[in-house]
Amino acid sequence: MFDLILYQPEIPPNTGNIIRLCANMGARLHLIHPLGFTLEDAALKRAGLDYHEWVGLMEHQDFSAYLNQVTPQRLFLCSSRGTNCYSKVNYEPGDAFLFGSETKGVPAHIFESFKQENRIKIPMQAQSRCLNLANAAAVILYEAWRQLDFEGAVF
Repeated sequence: MFDLILYQPEIPPNTGNIIRLCANMGARLHLIHPLGFTLEDAALKRAGLDYHEWVGLMEHQDFSAYLNQVTPQRLFLCSSRGTNCYSKVNYEPGDAFLFGSETKGVPAHIFESFKQENRIKIPMQAQSRCLNLANAAAVILYEAWRQLDFEGAVF
């Protein structure tokens, strides 16, 4: 299916909600260290409910370690500074989606390492800065899954 990568996430409930999202979609979740919390954090566990056991979760010491261990087929950077609307991309099984930390995004060297066509964003009003991390992940992953006719879903 898909891989969702969180770069140095800071807010436990966001990651807990994303754990639920990934479990319900069959997506794998990758966490890039350092994290702003522990995986034992009560807020993370509360938001993730009992879905922790249903998600394939991997931790990586840094982004380079993720790339060396996983080598995704296609990798998209999801950023409010992206250049392409997320719904204009034709997604494929095995695509991976990188989301930056809630307050800092990704460092410039990671941002610049992505080709413009692989930097995607969600449209917003001009005065807006960004969506909540868990909401943005849900919007983008569900669009990708929709394009695959919700393969594996139960209706």
